[in-house]
Amino acid sequence: MKENHLTKINNILKKTYNHKVISSLDHFSAFYKFSECREYKEPILVSGVDGVGTKLRLAINYKKYDIIGKDCFAMCANDILCHGAKPLFFLDYLACGKLDSNIAEKILQGISSFCKKTKTCLIGGETAEMPGIYQFNDYDVAGFCVGIVEKENIIDGKKRIKEGDVLIGLPSSGIHSNGFSLIRNIFSEEDFVKNFQKKPFYETLLIPTKIYHFPIHILLKEFFIHGLAHITGGGINENLFRILPENLSAVVYRNKIPIHPVFNFIQKIGSVSDRVMWKTFNMGVGMIIIVSVQDQCSVLKKLCVLGEDPFVLGNIVKGNKKVFLT
Repeated sequence: MKENHLTKINNILKKTYNHKVISSLDHFSAFYKFSECREYKEPILVSGVDGVGTKLRLAINYKKYDIIGKDCFAMCANDILCHGAKPLFFLDYLACGKLDSNIAEKILQGISSFCKKTKTCLIGGETAEMPGIYQFNDYDVAGFCVGIVEKENIIDGKKRIKEGDVLIGLPSSGIHSNGFSLIRNIFSEEDFVKNFQKKPFYETLLIPTKIYHFPIHILLKEFFIHGLAHITGGGINENLFRILPENLSAVVYRNKIPIHPVFNFIQKIGSVSDRVMWKTFNMGVGMIIIVSVQDQCSVLKKLCVLGEDPFVLGNIVKGNKKVFLT
């Protein structure tokens, strides 16, 4: 890696550092002072790893490299958020056929911008040139996020969710990072540059995954949250199912969900069945919050004050661990 490129990368990373980071790119590993997390009585580290999937192909084709980085961070951070964790630091893995330092810097700028928003330190990573595995202009990126939560505050739906609880949805910003293989089978390159809602269709498809860090952590300070589900691949059904206790089911009312217009457009043009749409996409729901019916109104009001557009989309009932989309 050229010295000039290393200097630029170092500068990008250092803008996300705090006093707990004690390493640099010169080291073989990254160091973070965990002993300084003294506000926790029994701290638990929470980790998550994820990538961007085939959304990469569109981002590469239209040279939107920063979006690759933003999505990579958001997918990881939203996953650890589901257990109440605050992100501490983040590492990336970038693989390519041939490294273009300008492209790599844009990807890292995207990661860094979302790291700074959540006060997460981007402390290291790995770049691998793999000709023969990747084509000349191809890139893949994965991220690894480590967060922290007080042991007694870990959100585990299986232990907290009760009969009668309410499901509150937070809107997605759009497609997020799942379902792009299906999208690329439906639409041609010519379709991607056609107008959709007064801009090229690909711009809507490439809107970065929304980060739910801020509203959720404010809620956690004021309310007892029973469960959180990040809606990614598998849609509402599979991701909500993961956090349900064995003796409870969830009923989700599809007519209560403000479906993002892009999903209606995809379904119409591709003649995609309801089953495939709801199994593949988030359909406009990025995060589901499960709270008691007593807290429902207060949580909804708080979210609105925070500038969110929450909606009630279902409830928890007795049953043998199923999700019913009605």
